[in-house]
Parts: sequence; C-alpha cells; structure tokens
Amino acid sequence: MEQIVISGTGVFTPEESITNKELVKAYNSYAETYNSNNKVDISRGNKIALELSSEEFIYKASGIKSRYVMDKKGILDPDIMHPILDKRSNDEPSILAEMSVKAAKKAMDSAGKTSNDIDAVITACSNLERAYPAISIEVQQLLGVSGFAFDMNVACSSATFAIQAAADMIRSGSAKTILIVNPEICSGHLDFKDRDCHFIFGDVCTALILESKETAKSNNSFEIVSTKCITQFSNNIRNNFGFLNNAKKSSPLDRDLLFMQEGRKVFKEVVPMVSQLITDHIEKEKIKTADIKRLWLHQANKSMNDFIGKKVLGRAPEDHEQPNILQDYANTSSAGSIIAFSLYSEDMKNDEIGVLCSFGAGYSAGSIILKKTS
Repeated sequence: MEQIVISGTGVFTPEESITNKELVKAYNSYAETYNSNNKVDISRGNKIALELSSEEFIYKASGIKSRYVMDKKGILDPDIMHPILDKRSNDEPSILAEMSVKAAKKAMDSAGKTSNDIDAVITACSNLERAYPAISIEVQQLLGVSGFAFDMNVACSSATFAIQAAADMIRSGSAKTILIVNPEICSGHLDFKDRDCHFIFGDVCTALILESKETAKSNNSFEIVSTKCITQFSNNIRNNFGFLNNAKKSSPLDRDLLFMQEGRKVFKEVVPMVSQLITDHIEKEKIKTADIKRLWLHQANKSMNDFIGKKVLGRAPEDHEQPNILQDYANTSSAGSIIAFSLYSEDMKNDEIGVLCSFGAGYSAGSIILKKTS
C-alpha cells in the first residue's frame, strides 16, 4: 500500500484574544441588567434569574483561560454579546477563505510546496459561511491551485475525516497532493448570554498538506499508518441553523439556532466511545500502548482529555505525552487537535508513533495513527 504522509501544517491565529476575566465581566454585566429589568417576573416565578459566571467556574468546567477571536469588541459589549464582522461584497474574499489562505501558506511553506504542487483542496470545518459556492473552491482560486475542491462538515471531527478522505484519494490516484484547511469562527455560533457555554469556543484556522511519502521533502513528516472513523447519532450536541430557517418561520434570535449541548451526557457517552475507538485502533494495527509516544486529542474539555488519555495509556499521561492548547485557544472545533499536532510534533524522533484524534457532535470521532518519518 502506498505510504501517505502529512508533510506540512499551518496555524492562523487571530490577533485579538479574550481572557476569562474580560468574558466574565461582560457576561455578568448582561446578567445583572437582565435580572434587574425582569425583577418582578423573577419574583413571581415567571422567569428564572440568570446566575453569574466566574473565572473559577470557567476554568474548573473546561480548563480554558483565554481564547482568540476574530472580533472582541462585539462579544464584550453587554448590549451586543456576539462578534461583529464586516459584511463583504461578493467580489471580496470571504472571511473563511481569507483565514484558510493564511493557514495554507504556512502549511505549504513547511512542506516545501507551491500552489503548482497541489491537486485538490478540502475545506473541512463545523460551520460554513455560506451554502454555495464552496469555500474550498474560493480558496483554490485565491491560491492559484488547479484540480478540484470541495467542502465537508463532520463538526469537530471534520479535520480527521478529511485526512482519511484525502489519504484514500491519494491512494486511489485521484490526486497526488492535497491541501486541507479547517477555518473555524466558532464564536459566531456561540450564545455568549448562556452561562453554561459562554466560555467554550475560540476562533482559528489550521491547514495540512498530505502527499505520497515518495514526493515529500519536509523535515517533519508523519506517515499515516492507519485511519479509523466512526459515527453514532446523538442530539446532545446540536445547532439547528440551516437554509430552511425561513421556511420554518424561525427567528434569528431563536436559541436553538446556536450551539447547544447536554454537557454531562456528552461527557458520559463520548469519553468511553473515544477511548474504545483509540484502543481498538491501535490493537488492530498491533501497536503496543507503551509505543504510543503522543496523543493529540480534540481540545474541547481538559477533564475529558485527561480521562481519555488515562484510559488509553492505562495511566495519567505526562504533559508532553498529551499536549494541551485548550487554555490558550479554547475549543476550536475541528482545528483543536491539529493545533496541538502542529505545535507539538517536531520534537518527536523518527519511527515514534502518535495518535491524532477528534470527537464531537454527531457523535463523530476520528483516529489517525501517525509515525514520524523525517
């Protein structure tokens, strides 16, 4: 079987960031105003008072300390509480495409590739800016790439599912070198007025270059030893926004058109699902647990990752074995595990093995076994 490698990675990080302290201040100001304006209804039991947030609550619940965002001002304004992004004309690059190009150029540089070397572009992310034309085709045009492009969405597992799809396409001969981009403006689908989730997400874009090992020139390549993806339907993480909203007479302010989750149910169901996926995957490939040098896990919740790492390795992972970027980036959906991989992979030695894993809404989960080759 032809050997496929990840030969380059890139991360575009927005300039603006929000600390827990800043976020709590904005949310609590909103909550106090709401409680004051609805004092009578709250006292009569017609409405429920909003509970205040705190830095301690956020960190204990998630392990997050700050997050990068495309717009800080709107999110921190108690009268707005959402990002404000300029509406661009159809002749201007879309925001997602612009982010993708910046991350893609970094990945191409690290892989030693130019646009002429790329045959296909996959945009894989949780939330696409529009239904059509495909963001990936716009990225393809902006980079001057020939061949073909398409978008795909498997929520937080979009990147790992795209890796499997790209590797399969290269093996089949439909493309030789593929660019994957994961633009995530997660702040756009988050309800910053909801104490239980107002702290979860951040914005970022990651990129990967996949190609045959024979053509790879990078000094930090990882062979894709094996991939395994699974899905299992669940409503515990859901966003009902879609093209039928108008037909359903939905209001843009309807709560279910933004991110919603049953956090405790997700934790209880996803942790064993992902742990078993990784364990079964490495056993199938006859890889010993002791040979797993690194776990690049989806960056959604530190407690979840700690439990998964312990179940897979049979002990609590050392910090270097399971790198965490959650405290700085927050949950960046499909991009999280790719950020961890991009930032914490160069120190690995040739032939050392790691597992890149994502998991999220669907439920969906993807496991990619990687071996350092250069």
